Formats: sequence, C-alpha cells, structure tokens
Amino acid sequence: MAWTWVAELSAGAEASQDDLVGAGVGRAFESQSEAEAWLAETYEDLADLGVAEVSLFEEDRLVYGPMSLLPQ
Repeated sequence: MAWTWVAELSAGAEASQDDLVGAGVGRAFESQSEAEAWLAETYEDLADLGVAEVSLFEEDRLVYGPMSLLPQ
C-alpha cells in the first residue's frame, strides 16, 4: 500500500506543481506513520510555498483531510 499527501494551494499562491513535487508532495510512503512523520517535518515549508491544506490518501482512499496548514 502507498500513502500519499495531496496539497491544495491558497488562493493567489505562486507555487507550481513542480515546486510541490520538489517539496515532496505526492511522494509515496510505506506506512501512514511515515507519511505523518514527513508532514510533521515539512509542514512549515509547505505553508511557505502557499499550501493551504493537505489530505492523506491510502492508494485512492481518502484517510483524512483536508487539513488546514494555515495558522489559526
């Protein structure tokens, strides 16, 4: 099974799909815990790119999300 994050950009964000891929969005993880650990390490960088929210998928099944990365 592959676990992946899907990201949605904020309105007006200038990041490209290549920027998101370069940051690791769409990368396949072997477990949910690995995917969650990656997000914990990189969410600030993703927010800096303009990512507003992320969703976690196991293959094509939505596990949870969208989850906001915007400061409260």
